[in-house]
Amino acid sequence: MTPRLRLLLVVLFTLWLTAHSYGAPPEVTTRPARKSGKVTESARVRRRLARARRHRRATLHNASLTRRRVRRHVERFTASSFADDITDGDNFAGEDAVVRQAAIDALGNMNGTVVAIDPTSGRILAMVNQKLALSGGAQPCSTIKLAVALAGLSENLITRDAEVPLGRRSQMTLTEALARSNNAYFEAVGRRLGFAKVSHYAHQFGLGELAGYDIEGEHLGVFPAHVLATRLGGVGKMCSFGESISMTPLQLGALVSAIANGGTLYYLQHPESPEDLLNFQPQVKRELEIAPLIPEMMDGMAGAVEYGTARSLRINFSEEQILGKTGTCSKAGTRFGWFASYANTDVGRIVTVVFLKGGRPTYGPKAAEITGKFYRELYDHNFFVVPAKSAKGREPAAGVQQ
Repeated sequence: MTPRLRLLLVVLFTLWLTAHSYGAPPEVTTRPARKSGKVTESARVRRRLARARRHRRATLHNASLTRRRVRRHVERFTASSFADDITDGDNFAGEDAVVRQAAIDALGNMNGTVVAIDPTSGRILAMVNQKLALSGGAQPCSTIKLAVALAGLSENLITRDAEVPLGRRSQMTLTEALARSNNAYFEAVGRRLGFAKVSHYAHQFGLGELAGYDIEGEHLGVFPAHVLATRLGGVGKMCSFGESISMTPLQLGALVSAIANGGTLYYLQHPESPEDLLNFQPQVKRELEIAPLIPEMMDGMAGAVEYGTARSLRINFSEEQILGKTGTCSKAGTRFGWFASYANTDVGRIVTVVFLKGGRPTYGPKAAEITGKFYRELYDHNFFVVPAKSAKGREPAAGVQQ
């Protein structure tokens, strides 16, 4: 055997021995490796950061929506709540001097009017800012609820203590609804009445017609001939906010006077001279069949002053019982504030309507506060005290009964 052949055999034997000692080499495959169940620390961090980013984006988005909602509901008013010439042009020669001065002092520099009425005769005792009092009026806001309450009582749809369902778990009585000025309650009553009956009773109570008897310059309020469109709230909105209705201070004063005297709707008269006052004769417009209904409303109207929307009146006056109703709403950059009331004293009653126009400082509770100042000044001047008759049999002061 040659050396070369011997060397070749050695190499082949070595290769055979190596193959049988360590096994064949592993197969090569292109199949992807199975993922491990373990999560590395970097993956956890990435997931946590991603969640934080998503949460931050959601928070910023919600904050943006909130800011948009706030901006959408912020009203901007262009009218002023204040005026320095509210008595310019007033004719007051036939008015009660004490009542007029009390009204002027209470109103101050607010842009508004005060109308005080003797409910037993329809005589206007004082009318401050007559240009506004005799104007075409404004949306009555929640004071329309007095007329709606009387209509609902007349139709036996509601009573003082019966609860009206307002939702799946909510109900309310007339007393609470008047005191708190609950819109949902009167929307429900208005829908049950329907526009035809609401319109009928509104005209019976003097809306849509002149309240005064030959008062120069008096304008007419508006009660629409057709129901408000459904997309704008329909009859429910008319009965809770007075939407599409225009009421004058004199119309509201005549209605509250009828409530105060038991159902007589007088023409309001404004004596312009001592001679007019001497020859004054009450003029009845119509008798309203509301005498049995008035006690059903008294607790609610008194509650408005005691704990409800008109409680600001008690800041200045609490000696006598006051019954009333506030109203606040706005239209075309102007806010309206109403408060109609009567003092229910042992010696007589006086009806007062305060109507304010302006911006943000104007609202119903402010009108109630002004009314409290007015009653306070009358009380301090002994207006609610029956004066002793003289030897000639002098009658008590205007606005006071015996």
